[in-house]
Amino acid sequence: MINIAIIGFGVVGSATYETTVENAKLIEKRVGDTVKVKKIVDIRDFDDHPAKGLLTKNFEDVVNDRTISIAVESIGGLRPAFEFTKALLMSGKSVVTSNKELVATHGLELADIASRNNVSYLFEASVGGGIPIIRPLKQCLAVNEFTEIIGILNGTTNYILTKMREEGSSFADALKDAQEKGYAELNPAADVEGYDTCRKLSILCWTAFGKLVDIEKFDRKGISGITAEDITKAKAAGCVIKLVGRAKMVNGEVKCSVAPEIIPLGGPLAIADGVDNVIIVRGNFIGETTFYGPGAGGRATASAVMSDVIEIARSIVSHRRA
Repeated sequence: MINIAIIGFGVVGSATYETTVENAKLIEKRVGDTVKVKKIVDIRDFDDHPAKGLLTKNFEDVVNDRTISIAVESIGGLRPAFEFTKALLMSGKSVVTSNKELVATHGLELADIASRNNVSYLFEASVGGGIPIIRPLKQCLAVNEFTEIIGILNGTTNYILTKMREEGSSFADALKDAQEKGYAELNPAADVEGYDTCRKLSILCWTAFGKLVDIEKFDRKGISGITAEDITKAKAAGCVIKLVGRAKMVNGEVKCSVAPEIIPLGGPLAIADGVDNVIIVRGNFIGETTFYGPGAGGRATASAVMSDVIEIARSIVSHRRA
């Protein structure tokens, strides 16, 4: 049996637990051994949840449990996620995360700590929600020298712009609707001002180009200045407005930008509506390839989280048999 822990029992953490229960037999078949959640860390009470017997408010209960091999960090933000992740890696546990802010800020340091402790730090779910993109870049397309990445990487802004186009809503009304549906935070600045897209694009740069670009070096503009009139004009011209992230290798340097763009209908960037994401990758052998799918939502993100858990668990099983 391979025991895992979940740190943070919000939307992603709870969906990850549900995945391990609902697809337990499939996961066991994929791994070659049973994968079970042994502990869940959260400061809140979940008295009516089926997993209440696994809950603890004490992070040390996971760090000090030598039977736990993998931890899923789904707290979000930098603090205490960084300190928790560092402690987990140094205690000999692999860590899987969906935390794009943490990966974009401290990913290099955490990956180095993981390497020095012979464990893994994986973050497939940090970009694109349920879309597989990190592993394809590292493995399936590894022979390519990547030249450019273009993407719609933030489901919240895409939902807002879609609602403005389809219903004629103002930015303020579309944002309020996104908040009511749980797509946008009470403080939506990270999404609507483009910071979230910058972080995800930085992670893709690290994966594709080997350079984790500081988001402060991005040319960045959000969507808060987009008006209903802007949407109407674009629509009349047969176009849509999308928040687009672009990263391009130019003379050995990575140039990055995040800004609203007017996109002609019919192209791959125009097809992503609602919370869907689309990522276009260009390489010297593959040419252009496109990844499309749900970029937000607990179950979609949990799918990516568990893909990393399964990869690590397979490695553990293989090592045991060697």
